[in-house]
Amino acid sequence: MTNNDVLRRIRYTFDFNDSKMMVLFRSADSKATRTDISDWLKKDDDPAYKDVSDAQFAVFLDGLITEKRGKKEGAPPRPPEKKLNNNIIFNKLKIALNLKADDVLKVLALADLRISTHELSAFFRKPGHKHYRECKDQILRNFLQGLQKKYRPESDQNTDSLDKEPVNYYKIPKSLSDSKD
Repeated sequence: MTNNDVLRRIRYTFDFNDSKMMVLFRSADSKATRTDISDWLKKDDDPAYKDVSDAQFAVFLDGLITEKRGKKEGAPPRPPEKKLNNNIIFNKLKIALNLKADDVLKVLALADLRISTHELSAFFRKPGHKHYRECKDQILRNFLQGLQKKYRPESDQNTDSLDKEPVNYYKIPKSLSDSKD
């Protein structure tokens, strides 16, 4: 998944408008213009499309953490990461939303993905650790899908309609078929 894909999904899940996106960048002591945000959110085949760099996306995620949890008292602000991977993105989203391991597992279950606590903790370990595991796109995609189902349930596809009898649009209403000409 590209940074732009994740940015689009986060924006949709939390229903952020352009102004809110700019506030998130400002809360991480950075700046993004409405044009920047618009270009980052465009589809890949649009001529005005621009990639979100890892550093810009790290700033956005740091702003999301600050917005959701508040500024850290007394600690100097950390410089944003220059290189991101799915593990860092996953961890920053977990921190921003103040999710514990059980909460993350529930979010993944909303997207029909079940993993163990041990598998989950491997994603949040340091890369040199013997139990470290790289977070693949599928895991991050399912986590984002679960967040969408949790925070924006009205956008979830209505599966109840599959259990209902299909509508026959060619059926003549009884009131019309009873009339004799």
